Amino acid sequence: MDKRPPSKPYDYLLGILSSVVLLGHTVLLGVFLYVFILLKWALPGKGRDFGDWGVHYIAFHWLDGILWWIEHIYRPKWQLNGLSEGNPKGWYLITANHQSWVDIFVLYNLYHGKVPFLKFFIKDELKYIPIVGQAWKALDFPFMKRYSKSFLKKHPERAGDDLKETQEACEKFSRMPTSVMNFLEGTRFTKEKHAAQKSQYKHLLRPKAGGLAFAMQALGDKFDTLTNVTIVYPGGVPNFWDCLCGRLGTIVVRCEEVPIPAAYSQGSYQDDRELRVQIQNWVSDIWLNKDHQITQVLHEYETKNKSNESGVPLDI
Repeated sequence: MDKRPPSKPYDYLLGILSSVVLLGHTVLLGVFLYVFILLKWALPGKGRDFGDWGVHYIAFHWLDGILWWIEHIYRPKWQLNGLSEGNPKGWYLITANHQSWVDIFVLYNLYHGKVPFLKFFIKDELKYIPIVGQAWKALDFPFMKRYSKSFLKKHPERAGDDLKETQEACEKFSRMPTSVMNFLEGTRFTKEKHAAQKSQYKHLLRPKAGGLAFAMQALGDKFDTLTNVTIVYPGGVPNFWDCLCGRLGTIVVRCEEVPIPAAYSQGSYQDDRELRVQIQNWVSDIWLNKDHQITQVLHEYETKNKSNESGVPLDI
């Protein structure tokens, strides 16, 4: 993959300005957010429903502001393929490869306002982030606890607890249209993690099918397809600071709807070994195809830039 273009003084100024704007935008709306969170947790019945509506309303408009800034100030070059129109009153199960925090804003840019508010599987420790963590909790995002092998050796009775908690979180979504987003790799891709895993994929970590399986079984009658999103940054993967500085470049996104076999929403993923193997093989096939797509996109980008004598990166 090509290296990112060198930084310019203007980039740092934009990064500082973006940080101030993001912080001010978050704190301002955070005040109102906490009011609705208190209403949601303190009041019964319709009062709780009003608080829940307010939390979603604030979160929606917080994202409106962030996405406006990204689109009009940073002006990334989008190359989209396969993106459907969406239905705000439908249920969606979505997955994507994960390389950077920027992926989250990419996905919200694709689906914000077109489908129900995206709810991500989030690491449990992130719920302690000020304002944002409390917002995720109030929005009923599913928090995932990952127990280490050493912990499970000492506490074997806790095996499977993380998946049970995932299922309980997903069952809440049956009451209203929801979009459940799961990064199957469980963490951001790095060369070090890739080497440690000895992943069979060139550009991806190994997928973890458990969370996806529990979502399908908790809401099986709601999902007909899995929306599989492949995100590629052919000029180099931007980190969060790159994003603040507007160094996003070209973002290639390919979407496909993968039919979910009806049998996958039945039975028990944890107890039925045959079903577990079937789902894992299905996910592995999806991941293999995703890996090929990433290779193809990067090859097209590299080929066009090798033939470009000006030295200025070209779009693909």
